[in-house]
Amino acid sequence: MFSYRGLADKLLVGFGRASSLQPCYRFSTTPPSLKAKLPHQKIRYVPDVKELKLGPYTPESRRTGVIARKKGMTAMWDEWGVRVPVTVLQLDQVKVVSLIKTSNSSYARMQIGCGVRKEKTVTKPLLGHYKSQGVEPKAKLFEFPITPNAALPVGTEITAAHFVSGQLVDVTAPSLGKGFQGVMKRWGFAGGRASHGNSLAHRTPGSTGNINPGRVYPGKKMPGRMGGKNVTVLRLPVMKVDTALNCIWVKGSVPGYDGQFIKVRDSIKLSRQRLFPEGVDVPFPTFIAGQSSVLPRETVARVGGRDPLVPASD
Repeated sequence: MFSYRGLADKLLVGFGRASSLQPCYRFSTTPPSLKAKLPHQKIRYVPDVKELKLGPYTPESRRTGVIARKKGMTAMWDEWGVRVPVTVLQLDQVKVVSLIKTSNSSYARMQIGCGVRKEKTVTKPLLGHYKSQGVEPKAKLFEFPITPNAALPVGTEITAAHFVSGQLVDVTAPSLGKGFQGVMKRWGFAGGRASHGNSLAHRTPGSTGNINPGRVYPGKKMPGRMGGKNVTVLRLPVMKVDTALNCIWVKGSVPGYDGQFIKVRDSIKLSRQRLFPEGVDVPFPTFIAGQSSVLPRETVARVGGRDPLVPASD
């Protein structure tokens, strides 16, 4: 009598397998230490910071950023008497909340908090996070990537002296929300003609594409919600640092409304510019009272160069 089991036994014997058909289980001979682990089983690294002390700064080092509150815009004058528009950013009780574990030993992340928040307005999981770290609840939390040598102990306060007058910073914040806007305001379309030959099509977007695809391509510039998205402004010079008011004066405009939380960090996209002025003492990993050099209340950046108000001589 023919049976598939007997045929399978003969085939297995021909291939050098056992004559009896046993259940075949797939298993790996790779040592457990070399197996690819699940995301929650990967090795996590966290900088071991026991004390706060100054260290040498290198171009490969990456300091932490801070969270500041936008106070508004004003103006100041440089050493040549040229008026410079600036935005005032204040650091309100900025502290290190926790060190985030990463899967790369040469890369770290640090959680920074700003302001103070009442405990009754904080969710229980987040309140437990604050209590486990020994830090009071904060109004805003952000994470910043750093190099392991720039890590700070939990609870360390970061002041305006963290920045140097004359250095370049990148600021990130949500832009002002404009609501639902048309293509002329949102994308700068020219619109239709104002009078002759135009009937109720003065501000319309016009054609949305060919008839051949039978659809509108993704990313087509059309009316929609404008603003309210994160915007990063690069390479803004720090014109002044006030250690008494814990404020920094940044040249130019900063996205967001007055009172908005702003992320400020050292510039990372530099082509021909210098991150810090030449010969300046960079506080690394941050300014430490008692270890860093004593600073005056205000330090103002010097533009340098020649007087722009004096005409160039032949």
